[in-house]
Amino acid sequence: MNNRKVVVVGGGVLGSQIAFQAAYQGFDVTFWLRMESSKTRTQPKLNRLKSIYLSSLEALKPYCGTDYPYYPHGLVADLSQTSVADIEAKQAQVEKAYASIVLELDMAKACKDAMIVIEAMAEDFQAKCDIYQKLSQYLEPDTILASNSSTMVPSQFVDHIKRPERYLAMHFANEIWKYNIVEIMGHSHTDPHVFEQAVAFGKEIGMEPICLQKEQPGYVLNSLLVPFLNAALNLYANGIADAPTIDKTWRKATGAPYGPMQILDIVGLQTAYNIARMNPAMKKVADMLKSYIDQGKTGVQAKAGFYSYE
Repeated sequence: MNNRKVVVVGGGVLGSQIAFQAAYQGFDVTFWLRMESSKTRTQPKLNRLKSIYLSSLEALKPYCGTDYPYYPHGLVADLSQTSVADIEAKQAQVEKAYASIVLELDMAKACKDAMIVIEAMAEDFQAKCDIYQKLSQYLEPDTILASNSSTMVPSQFVDHIKRPERYLAMHFANEIWKYNIVEIMGHSHTDPHVFEQAVAFGKEIGMEPICLQKEQPGYVLNSLLVPFLNAALNLYANGIADAPTIDKTWRKATGAPYGPMQILDIVGLQTAYNIARMNPAMKKVADMLKSYIDQGKTGVQAKAGFYSYE
């Protein structure tokens, strides 16, 4: 791709990961943030990602040139063909990426010459509509607009977008440097060439594109994951079992590295709450999650959720 400018709208958990991964793979990355205080909240996430990327690469050095399978594929394409010198070059890429990311409050300036703008805001329908309407003033004719929404589909927003043919969804899994998939989903009017460009972009930033043939709330990943997490939340909210018991049961029975309550802490309780509050049958769960959020216990990023991370 000739134009290398990527704009991320929203500096939350996944927004910061998308931005850092794109910068690591050589794209020019700009955040658009609402206010000065948003910069204060976003910068620590970038600091943390820099540390994670550097330490993850350092840990790979003893395995260079081997078939060791458990490595972050978003950071290294093929460990068996990677040398220690290659790893050190990638660590330099991390430093360069960290230094290059721009935090911008001016939407017009942020969007100028953008190849792709990725909206990574909370799961709030009206807030997304408002942002799309503002973005429509500044997006250039050939800019792709993508949403990282985890549950909503592109056709819900087409009436709020100036060029719906250049709009689609690109949903990234959390910890994208390790779980390097991007689910790509268009709507009935998405230009097929735009879809192909989104696939190409996903590959360029080290992702494995998962191409959906039609719209599906939750895509593939969350169509599987959300019912699983909701089942765990219902067990917890109804006093059936505590978080460690729920997680231990799942880990022991399946060999999975994380249980559902641990996954929820990683995803963030705010995201879980935004989904639960839209379902009347999940009111008890939503109220429970709100009580955690009100205490500042929003997950790993806050160093407290269902578990403490001090």
